[in-house]
Amino acid sequence: MTESRRAWLISWAKGLTAAIVLGLLLAFAGAFGSGEAPLMDRLVYWLPTMLVGAVVGGTIADGFTAWPAMDERPILRGFLMWLTISASLSVLIWAMTNLMFGRRWEPIEILSFAGPVTAITGVMTLVGHLLDRPIQTHAAAAEAPPARFLNRLPPRLKGAELHAVAAEDHYLRLYTDRGTDLILMRLSDAVIEMEGLEGAQVHRSWWVAKEAVLGAKRGDGRATLTIKGGVEAPVSRRYAPALRKAGWY
Repeated sequence: MTESRRAWLISWAKGLTAAIVLGLLLAFAGAFGSGEAPLMDRLVYWLPTMLVGAVVGGTIADGFTAWPAMDERPILRGFLMWLTISASLSVLIWAMTNLMFGRRWEPIEILSFAGPVTAITGVMTLVGHLLDRPIQTHAAAAEAPPARFLNRLPPRLKGAELHAVAAEDHYLRLYTDRGTDLILMRLSDAVIEMEGLEGAQVHRSWWVAKEAVLGAKRGDGRATLTIKGGVEAPVSRRYAPALRKAGWY
């Protein structure tokens, strides 16, 4: 199992654990008028609802995150994600309520769930957007071994200074002070192995070493980093504020 796959599974495990905790809290509190039902009925209602909701919401969020065109439109992505998750969860909670409490299947009642679901989802989407930051890697301590990714450099680039890595289809283009080369690997896996090198994933397709940055320029509302060797790396709008605050440009 790759480390990126493991990290993805850990992230999902944390989300499902949070859903279970939230389901327990809602069940014991008798939230949203469910307090009249016996505790066991509330547990049977809230736990599956929160778990299924976490899976639905997480799947939708993963889909929007993996949509390359949305990298440069973070506000639009967040808005569309919010609407899609809100609509899906409103239908889900309506269906779960009907199944659990034997209510009549009246589609118009979905609207009664849409208001609170949309409000809660909006807050969660906003928090997620504010917490979204570029993945940064850090320089290793003096006694620490070098970054594992350096072992993947082709023989002719061994010992070279790594400036940047760019994704090209299923390959990675390596930019070093000794030239460039390609290796077969995913950028998400590579970034994990770059811990020990000070840098950041500045774009969906680019990781850049901080010491390799010579300057930056802006055009059409976008920033571009100029790297040693004359290479230019785009900066995603979703990451630009955090990188600017960190002193990258």
